[in-house]
Amino acid sequence: MSDVLINVQNLSKYFTASRNFWGNPTSFVRAVENVSFQVYKGETLGIVGETGCGKSTVGRTIVGLYKPTKGTVSCAGEDIHTAIHGPNAMTMRRKLQMIFQDPYASLNPRMTVGDIVGEPLAIHKITSGKDRQSRVYGLLKQVGLNPEHASRFPHEFSGGQRQRIGIARALAVNPEFIVCDEPISALDVSIQAQVVNLLEELQSEYGLTYLFIAHDLSMVRHISTRVAVMYLGALVEIAAADELYKNPQHPYTKALLSAIPIADPAAEAKRQRIILTGDVPSPINPPSGCKFRTRCRFAMAKCAEMAPELITGANNHTIACHLVK
Repeated sequence: MSDVLINVQNLSKYFTASRNFWGNPTSFVRAVENVSFQVYKGETLGIVGETGCGKSTVGRTIVGLYKPTKGTVSCAGEDIHTAIHGPNAMTMRRKLQMIFQDPYASLNPRMTVGDIVGEPLAIHKITSGKDRQSRVYGLLKQVGLNPEHASRFPHEFSGGQRQRIGIARALAVNPEFIVCDEPISALDVSIQAQVVNLLEELQSEYGLTYLFIAHDLSMVRHISTRVAVMYLGALVEIAAADELYKNPQHPYTKALLSAIPIADPAAEAKRQRIILTGDVPSPINPPSGCKFRTRCRFAMAKCAEMAPELITGANNHTIACHLVK
C-alpha cells in the first residue's frame, strides 16, 4: 500500500444544539463521533451513507473549515489544525482543497470566472500580472472551458460548467489532496459522467488524492479505490471498492447496496430488496452501543451495551459489527 497522506484518528465533531439562560451549551448534535481512517497517496477514498450521517462534516473538518471537537487529522504526518493556525498556515492550506456540492452557491456571483480562479493565486502569491492570467487560461482549458470564459460571471454558465470552474479553482494552488463533497449530485446524469471522467484524468495527470463524498453508490464504485460506509456519524465498514460491493459484511451496507437498481429486468425482478424499518435516530440523542441497532434485524442485547470496534479481516476488509468475528 502507498504512503499515508491523510490520517484521521478518533475524530469527533459536535455542534451546539441548545443553550441555557447563561449561554452555556446544554445539548449537542453529534455529527461525527470517534471516526478513524487513512487516505493513501494517489487513491480515491469514497464515503457513502444516508443524508445526515456526517460525510460532509468529515470532509470539511479535514480541510480545516471546522475545528474538531476531539481527535486529530494529519497530512503527511503534520497536524492540519495546528498548522493552519500557525506560521505555516498558507503552506498547509495549499495542500488541501475542496470542491463543493452546489457549484453556484460556492462561486461569488459578483466576481468574474477569471477573478474566481485567479483569487487563490493572488492569496498565495503564486503568480501576478500576465503570468496569473496565463495560468488562469491554462486552468480553464484543463477543465474543458475556453479562455474567453474568464470574463464572464457564474450565472452565465450551466451547472456542469460551474462545477468545472470550482474544479479549476481547487487546482490553482497545485494541491495534494482534494475533498470532493458530492460534486455531481446537483448535475444532470449525462454531465455527472463528464465531471467524474475529468476528475479521473486530473488525478492521473497530477497524482492527486481524493476524498469522494456521494450518494450515488454506482458512481462511487466507479471512481473509488476504497469505500467507507458511515451511519449516524460513525464508520461501519471500509474495504476496497470491488470487495465491498461483492462481499458486504455490515447489515447497513447490505441494505444500501440492495437499493442499487440493476439494468437487467429479469435480475431486478428476482432481487430481494432489504428494507430498513424505523427512522434514523437523532444525532442529539443517539442510541447506546451500536448506533444501527434500532434498525437492525440482527440486533442482540450486546449491541445495546457496547459499541462494536472496527476489526480488519481478510482482504483488509474492516467492519464494526458484533456479528462479524
